[in-house]
Amino acid sequence: MKDLEARQEATLHLDRDALMALCHRVLIHHGFSEEQADALGRTLVAAQLDASHSHGIYRLLGIIDTVRKGGAVADAVPEVADVAPAVVRVDAKGGFSPCAFERGLPHLVTKARDAGIALLAINHCVHSTALWVELERLAEQGLVAIACNPTQAYVAPNGGKQPLLGTNPIAFGWPYPSDAPFIFDFATSTIARGDIELYRREGRAIPEAWGVDRHGAPCSDPAEVLDHGAMTTFGEHKGSALAIMIELMAGPLIGDLLSVESSEHDEGRLGLPYHGELIIAIDPSRLTGQSSTAHMERSELLFDAILGQGARLPSQRRYRERARSLAHGAEVSLALVKEIEALLATDLHH
Repeated sequence: MKDLEARQEATLHLDRDALMALCHRVLIHHGFSEEQADALGRTLVAAQLDASHSHGIYRLLGIIDTVRKGGAVADAVPEVADVAPAVVRVDAKGGFSPCAFERGLPHLVTKARDAGIALLAINHCVHSTALWVELERLAEQGLVAIACNPTQAYVAPNGGKQPLLGTNPIAFGWPYPSDAPFIFDFATSTIARGDIELYRREGRAIPEAWGVDRHGAPCSDPAEVLDHGAMTTFGEHKGSALAIMIELMAGPLIGDLLSVESSEHDEGRLGLPYHGELIIAIDPSRLTGQSSTAHMERSELLFDAILGQGARLPSQRRYRERARSLAHGAEVSLALVKEIEALLATDLHH
């Protein structure tokens, strides 16, 4: 038992290049194109550097498993369609979302600058990564942005017992004139599904508020919640309403799947969710013209007042962890690295 605990606690510190190299080797080995591997690797490594362990290189395990089971196209070539003055659509062709996002990004930025607001709809993608990585790219361009997507039916609506909604993350990005952008990215479920998966891997009980068992009773067993029960929404009816909004906005509105339809599409493979994503970008200069900079700088009044109370701004922890990782390397479980490296000893058919 002590040996097991020691192995679990053993960690490595890997710099960005080492993390990227590990992701690249594994993804290329399993049939990913260079473009797909680079885009996906950048997103996973960004999360790992920010100590977002549930969305970092741990996700490689689910990504490879999904490809092996036929749930994603490793070498998909996304197709960009300019469908309206303020709308761009990217068909991910069954590939992972980061590559599709990178293909659509320059078109979205140009359209937002021209029209003041623009929409990017990503269709037919497999999504397994954090939204905040994408919104940082837009905030760096001086754009305010919102992103959301459904997943699979993992979450019971407030007052219900059966999984029907997705974890349905929503993210918001605001350029911070004198510092890193203000960004939040959270699931509308009480906790991200990846966090519950990590608890199961580590053999730990979860707080009962995170999910219910197959009978609808509060449950602390992560396996029961993930395999037979359902996750819960945060804020009861409020989180449930937001989750429903995201189902509609990033599902039927853009011609893509609801979470329950994504689960049906999975056909029991237990793969990563296949669905769509909606991203909205707004150019502040189109709203307030030459005074845009002065108005955007007023956001610092709010941020400074929040910090002055001793409160924390969303994303502050991530930026702090990022600085630590860039200086000393990102912390990664040795057991996880070994599990990922083991993927290099297998191929798509095993």
